[in-house]
Amino acid sequence: MTALDLLLPHDDLADSWRAARPRPAGRHLDSAACSRQSNRVLEAVAHHARHEAELGGYVAEATAGDLLQQGRSVIGGLVGMAAADVVFVESAQAALTALLAAWRLPAGTRVACPPGEYAPNAALLRAAGLVPEPMAVDGDGRVDVAALERSLAAGPPRFVHLTHVASHRGVVQPAAEVAALCRAHGVPLVLDAAQSLGHVDVDLGADVVYSTSRKWLAGPRGVGVLCARPAVAAELVPALPAPADLPPLRALESGEAHVAGRVGLVLAVGEHLAAGPHRVRERLAALGRAARRVLDGAGGWRVVEPLDEPTATTTLRPPDGVDVVATRARLLTEHGVVTTAVEPGRAPAELTGWVLRVSPHVDGTLDDLEALAAAL
Repeated sequence: MTALDLLLPHDDLADSWRAARPRPAGRHLDSAACSRQSNRVLEAVAHHARHEAELGGYVAEATAGDLLQQGRSVIGGLVGMAAADVVFVESAQAALTALLAAWRLPAGTRVACPPGEYAPNAALLRAAGLVPEPMAVDGDGRVDVAALERSLAAGPPRFVHLTHVASHRGVVQPAAEVAALCRAHGVPLVLDAAQSLGHVDVDLGADVVYSTSRKWLAGPRGVGVLCARPAVAAELVPALPAPADLPPLRALESGEAHVAGRVGLVLAVGEHLAAGPHRVRERLAALGRAARRVLDGAGGWRVVEPLDEPTATTTLRPPDGVDVVATRARLLTEHGVVTTAVEPGRAPAELTGWVLRVSPHVDGTLDDLEALAAAL
């Protein structure tokens, strides 16, 4: 046993997670893109789809009503909100789109976000007529909390938008500290938790949290969640109101939806809770630490994140002249290793070139990481 082996706790969690899923065709190190669903989640989605065929779509949806409401409650608990604060949408991007459309802020409204904000998020802010203003950050793209406090005191924006863990870099933003500052200055915090829900702690006091099913929660694709506290929900003016017997925020929950996918997400969240969110976070953080130590320098590739960053996402800069897209394809076709090639356009203010993203889930092993290092 090596020192790195000792860095990977909760082997029982890894074993049970692996046993609950179809056997992978190779080494799946791409959970930041799309995790592997469990057999139980796959069966639940198929079961609901069959019910739609047997009973009719809306009748089947009604039979799943209690389960879906339980899911809203549990998801709300993960972000520190109530069931009435949670709605199902189709993706994280759909959540932000719905939020901005209903908020109806005047054109030219200032919002603050890091310079390395996920480019599609920034594009949606601008499309809504808002003006993103960059917050001060350190060399890792992490928000400078002291600078933010001065900025909020001098001229607060209408809200702060913060991507908790970026798509292009496995660095955790100080969301709890940012939330406390925003609360003290009466500025809502909107948290993009697409890469953090199910990965790191998200119950941090944000006013809005939105996320997707398919990443660290290991639910189906085509499903997401939007969570908003009552103070923000009261400012929203949806195009169509919610039915009188439902919470107002439910106006943002599309009726024409992949309900089977929502059922699958609820099952996946239940599995996450059964595994123990704290244990999941500990295992994922340990995998990230191990990955950075094993991969840094392999074939000349260099790790971007601080070695002890508490995430399972590691990004690698290539050696001079090495094509990241071609490398990603070679890893897949020749070695059966699934990774992501991240283009500079995801965060043009921070990325100067392509990077390779590695993101194992809790079933990841040291052998997986060493195999990737050898392939690189």
